[in-house]
Amino acid sequence: MAEMLELRVNGAAHQVDVAGRRKLLGILRDDLGLTGSKYGCGEGQCGACTVLVDGVAAKSCVAVASALAGREITTIEGLATGDKLHPVQQAFIDHDAMQCGYCTPGMVMAGAALVENNREPSDEQIVEAMQGNICRCGTYQRIVAALRQAAAAPTGAGDRQEAAS
Repeated sequence: MAEMLELRVNGAAHQVDVAGRRKLLGILRDDLGLTGSKYGCGEGQCGACTVLVDGVAAKSCVAVASALAGREITTIEGLATGDKLHPVQQAFIDHDAMQCGYCTPGMVMAGAALVENNREPSDEQIVEAMQGNICRCGTYQRIVAALRQAAAAPTGAGDRQEAAS
């Protein structure tokens, strides 16, 4: 039996079937065609599926979609503003902070949550914030450098919303 609910994803309202305690990742990928968030472990341990829920990093593979009504969900597809990349996205490019790319969307989203809330994170704070994301290619030092750059960028995630107004 269908259980329809409205989810706000990347600023748009979507009517989705959340019957059977469906997980957010399945809805994003299968129903909404937003395939940037990746299925990794399916247990919320690897971080490949990370999205933002009200600006906080969340593992979409374990997030029950029905619990997210009325909350703002942002995926990697919704992070940029038009043609302007989010500072974390740009910093990942500048620092070549990805190799195979599978973990990159989750890393970028976890990094965006960090710099949204801490414009001057120490290396230790960056490492702590990224603990829930695994990179099998081992680009961790470049990821830390990228997040240092993004945090210092003149415009961050919080400024995006003001610029869009």
